[in-house]
Amino acid sequence: MKSKSNKIAALLAALAQEYPAPICELNYTAPHELLIAARLSAQCTDKRVNAVTPELFGRFNGVCDFAAAELREIEGIVKPCGLYKTKAASIKAMCELLLRNHGGEIPEEMDALLALPGIGRKTANLIRGELFGLPAIVADTHVIRLSGRLGLVPQRLKDPHKVELILRELIPPKESMAFCHRLVLHGRRVCKARKADCCACILRPECDTGVSNDACYFET
Repeated sequence: MKSKSNKIAALLAALAQEYPAPICELNYTAPHELLIAARLSAQCTDKRVNAVTPELFGRFNGVCDFAAAELREIEGIVKPCGLYKTKAASIKAMCELLLRNHGGEIPEEMDALLALPGIGRKTANLIRGELFGLPAIVADTHVIRLSGRLGLVPQRLKDPHKVELILRELIPPKESMAFCHRLVLHGRRVCKARKADCCACILRPECDTGVSNDACYFET
């Protein structure tokens, strides 16, 4: 039986070998674009968000444009992402607040990010890790699911904040953001929600799902 620290080291090494250069899969070219894309990604796939944002960012050039925009115009563009009225309202409101309180810049402090309309801990951590290079655990659905299957957190634990706090104690801070990006990639490609391809899984030696050696799939 491996110790917890040895297991973490093995997981990090296997993920780094499989996904040597992980990146955020939301497309953006400016800090405010990542913030807005992350807001749109709530209950929506990154692929769909990336299909919508070229028109959105082409129409509105920066924070000032979004703050001054007609709400209905934002709604019309982001509608394919679902919950479009709520998302459009929070995008406009967050840009107004960025102008009013932060000179149009994206803050790096957790409390300041959480004070922005529509921004929760998952997005705040993404911004802190991706834009500012700070230690961050982005507890999205893939990270939560795989962390449970791997035995890093209790498998029944689904609370993102609690998962984040546990992983912060386990994952070296300098590797935390890359670890999350790699888990997301692995969750999308191999360890899928309904049917995990265990025979193709590089993390199988460290997995706690209990799949037998001759079983190739773990289904929920």
